[in-house]
Amino acid sequence: MSSPTITSSVPLSRSRARSAAARVALLCAPAVVLLLVFFALPLIGNAVRSFGLDTNLSTASGNPLANYEKLYFDPYYRGVIVETLQVSFVSMLLCLAIGYPVAHFMVRRAGRLAMPMLFLLIAPLLTSIIMRTFGWRVLFGRHGPVNDLLLWLNLIERPLHVLGGPLGVYIGIVHVMVPFMVLSIVPVLRGVDRRLEESARILGAGAIRTFVLVTLPLAAEGIMTGCVLVFMLTSGSFVTQLLLGDGSVVTLPLLIFQQFSLTQDLSFASAMGNLLLVIVLGCLYIQLRLAGGKGESQ
Repeated sequence: MSSPTITSSVPLSRSRARSAAARVALLCAPAVVLLLVFFALPLIGNAVRSFGLDTNLSTASGNPLANYEKLYFDPYYRGVIVETLQVSFVSMLLCLAIGYPVAHFMVRRAGRLAMPMLFLLIAPLLTSIIMRTFGWRVLFGRHGPVNDLLLWLNLIERPLHVLGGPLGVYIGIVHVMVPFMVLSIVPVLRGVDRRLEESARILGAGAIRTFVLVTLPLAAEGIMTGCVLVFMLTSGSFVTQLLLGDGSVVTLPLLIFQQFSLTQDLSFASAMGNLLLVIVLGCLYIQLRLAGGKGESQ
C-alpha cells in the first residue's frame, strides 16, 4: 500500500531539487555576468590583441608570436623582466624585515597602543599613492628637509642624491607595501597560542630557538600571504618607479604605461600584460601549493 506514496514522492523531490538549482543559478547570475563582462572578456581581448589579431582574427605581420619573441629574446626586454622580478623580490624582503617586527610588537607588546598603531598604519592607504610619492620627492629633494637637516648637522658635505635611483624607488615601494605585510601577519600572530611558546621556554629553549622553531612556523601562513601579496602588488606598480626612479629603474608595468601613452603599440603592451598575469598566477600557485602542503602535514 505504501509503494504509490514512495513513487509519487520521487518526482516531487526531483522538482524541488530543480527549483532549488534554479534559485541558486538565479542568485549566481549577476556575479557570473559581472565576472564575464569585466574580467573574462577583457582578458580574452587582451590575449587576442597580444597576438596581433584584429577583429577578423588576422595578423598584420603574419607572425602571431612576434610580440612574445621580441619580449623573450630581445636582451633589453629580457633585462626588464629580470629587473621587474628583482625589484619585486627585494621589496618583498624589505617589507618582511620591517613588517614582521612591527606586527610582532603590535600583537605582543603594544597593548593599548595597538589600535592607534593600526590607525597610523592604515591612514596612508587613504591617501593617493601619487600624493605620497610626491611627498618623498619633497623630503629627499636637493634642498628638501632631509638634506637641509643633514647639512645643518654637518653629517654630509653635499646633498644626497636619493631621487633618480634605485634607493628612492625602494623607499617609495616599501612605504606603500609595508601595511599590506603587517596586516597579513597580525591576524595570524593573534591566533598563535602563547602557551606553546611558554612550553618551549620551560623545556629549555631560548628566545631565538623558540621563535625559530615555534613562533615562526605558526606564523608562516601570514608571512607567506604577505610576501605573495607584496610581490604581486609590486610587480604591477609603476607610479613609484616613474616618479622616484626618473627612468633609472625600468619594469614591465612602466613599459606598458609607455607603450599605451607614447608609442601606442597596444599589441606589444598586451603581451607584456599577459606576462605579468602569468607571474601573478605563478605566485598564487606557489602560495596554494605551500598552504596545501602545510595543511596536509598538519
